[in-house]
Amino acid sequence: MSAYLIKGVSPLGAAPTDLLIRDGVVAEAGSGLSAAGATVVDADGLVALPGLVDLHTHLREPGREDAETVESGSRAAALGGYTAVCAMANTSPVADTAGVVEQVWRLGREAGLVDVQPVGAVTVGLAGERLAELGAMADSAARVRIFSDDGHCVADPRLMRRALEYVKAFDGIIAQHAEEPRLTEGAQMHEGEVSTRLGLTGWPAVAEEAIIARDVLLAEHVGSRLHVCHVSTAGSVEVLRHAKARGVRVTAEVTPHHLLLTDVRAETYDPVYKVNPPLRTDGDVAALRAALADGVIDVIATDHAPHAVEDKECEWAYARPGMLGLETALSIALEVLGPRWDLIAERMSRTPARIAGLESHGVDPAPGAPANLTLVDPAARRVVEPGELASLSRNTPYAGMTLPGRVVATFLRGEATVLDGKAVR
Repeated sequence: MSAYLIKGVSPLGAAPTDLLIRDGVVAEAGSGLSAAGATVVDADGLVALPGLVDLHTHLREPGREDAETVESGSRAAALGGYTAVCAMANTSPVADTAGVVEQVWRLGREAGLVDVQPVGAVTVGLAGERLAELGAMADSAARVRIFSDDGHCVADPRLMRRALEYVKAFDGIIAQHAEEPRLTEGAQMHEGEVSTRLGLTGWPAVAEEAIIARDVLLAEHVGSRLHVCHVSTAGSVEVLRHAKARGVRVTAEVTPHHLLLTDVRAETYDPVYKVNPPLRTDGDVAALRAALADGVIDVIATDHAPHAVEDKECEWAYARPGMLGLETALSIALEVLGPRWDLIAERMSRTPARIAGLESHGVDPAPGAPANLTLVDPAARRVVEPGELASLSRNTPYAGMTLPGRVVATFLRGEATVLDGKAVR
């Protein structure tokens, strides 16, 4: 196993120190360290964070390897500073059996760039009609603990209740894509002033808020764990705030794009800005940022959604919703939160690792800690060039934007996956 001596790094922005990584852990920390045979990494001016963890990644394999593979998505994740990602179930075939989740898990292990933790489907084929093999997926080699029909809402309240009751037996989580489908039929973007002006069918905020309100009541009744995917409205924040004040076991995530972009982007009719849930208003963005800072929203999750060219570069109405996120998420967090390193570590590493049950992740760099960590240059600024991204797809909404921060190195269990800003393999 390789050894690395990281010289002069600032753990979470604290005073510079040296870190010696050996045998998969942080072996020593202190000034003036030396280690024969170790690869020296000059980290002057860099900040060390626990490796980032993404609760919401679409890797497309199996089925849409033209848009992304487990390997290419893992490489994008490592370049973005991630050491673990949760791979959503809307593949083809759907990850609704032990066999499919184990396939995704093994592909992640073979790639060896990040830990790929599969998310199992709640219902068979994401059809919302009957429960998938939740217990079999939980007992599989992949040890699935999060289940989601993301891309589809579990709209039937009886089925949602049954799912929450089922996973309670092994402390699992149901992650809900909150969208009342009868309120969003034919929707193209956020329902509001811009959609009216553009003549596009609107996706009302209440379609999200109503499902969240229903599900926190169900979770409270059952005593089970609920996670709300990609929260996007100010009203949703208030529902979550009230639920948490009552002690409901609910956590929530927000995406980088919902923290930065608004529905005015749709005025260009550029399908790169089409996403589900849609980009909302300035007021929603402000509420999401405040909720992220005060803990009502627990996690930044990318909802990394790669699409092939033919599925995205077409008329708005026919384009598939979704945006790339893995390689730019940390920069967006810095843009929105500033260099609040402890808060960034909490929202992008510690809390998502805890929610997903990934015990070796989300641990601050200190002696004895697993060497899953990320080195960031906070002074760097970079222009996002789609052609330079590791993802097989190019549907980034940040093309041409100048963003702060640059991931210089990423380490997974003590082995470098990224050095000098480049993937090691």
